[in-house]
Amino acid sequence: MKNNNISRRKFIKQSVGMGALMFGGSQILSSCSTLFRTTTSSSHYDLKGLPSVILGKTGIRIPRIAFGLGSRFCNIVDPDESTRILNYALDNGLYYWDTAWVYENTKLGIVSEERLGETVNKRRNEIFLSTKVTSRNPDEAMRQIETSLKRLKTDHVDMLMIHDVQNDADVARLSEKGGLIDILHKMKDQKITRFIGFSGHTEANALNTMAGRGDFDNMLMAMNHWGGYKQNRQELVIPTAKEKGMGVILMKVVRPKETINGLDANELVRFALSIKGPDGIVLGMESMEVVKANIDNLRNFKSMDDERMKTLAMELTPFYNHENLPWMENGYRDGNWV
Repeated sequence: MKNNNISRRKFIKQSVGMGALMFGGSQILSSCSTLFRTTTSSSHYDLKGLPSVILGKTGIRIPRIAFGLGSRFCNIVDPDESTRILNYALDNGLYYWDTAWVYENTKLGIVSEERLGETVNKRRNEIFLSTKVTSRNPDEAMRQIETSLKRLKTDHVDMLMIHDVQNDADVARLSEKGGLIDILHKMKDQKITRFIGFSGHTEANALNTMAGRGDFDNMLMAMNHWGGYKQNRQELVIPTAKEKGMGVILMKVVRPKETINGLDANELVRFALSIKGPDGIVLGMESMEVVKANIDNLRNFKSMDDERMKTLAMELTPFYNHENLPWMENGYRDGNWV
């Protein structure tokens, strides 16, 4: 594996420099020779008996709940407590970790990837590690990928995703020669990442176009009740993604409980896990209590009957139509709201 680590370091150096030449950006200084930590090629994922699924064409078995490490996680003030939570989650089968370059609490100065770094460094082979790149500028995207690896203290991730695909114009820019889609494929070819994917919160047609390409491994998609958008993302996009062999993970599962009185977080988790088609859900978790509750939810999961599914979907309608929530405003960046 030592030789592989060297080749990855060399590739990042060359790719970052190449990015500056190819895309007209400024030269990027890289300190990759001291950046990465040695890892072994084998993985030791342990579900601890949690319900699981094969994530699309990746062939990787994952728990049906992924640990979301965005805005909720970044509200944990004490770094020692966040480390305890991370280790507890891993010790109890939640080994799919979902973060992003942009995930941070700007008020508290907490950066998600940095908080993960020490635990990743010590337990890398036990974690299915996913992060996301935000910038559509090729040079800046390469900087973000390099920064993510440095923060996470690893030489590779398991899933590298395009963050927040928005509309048809965004898809067109992503698809340009030398653009972010090409960069992700290059990262996969060079084993900087094992798999590639994208996330999206808004326009169903844009997400459907991305899924229809057939060259991604995974999609992370906001549930219909998020975002105030009237298109039915779930009915349009999920079948396309599954037809292409992609993994599908739903997000924004428990947001409604903060707006609609009487909604129970455990019921919302069960509702999302009962939707036919997706492989699982990602949940943001801000305390040990919440982590334990979600592990219990998954361990004891029983699918919700159709009648209760219809009733709860109707209860979510006010949230779906609400347009004045903080995370539905133009300035909101997923994982960066406090």
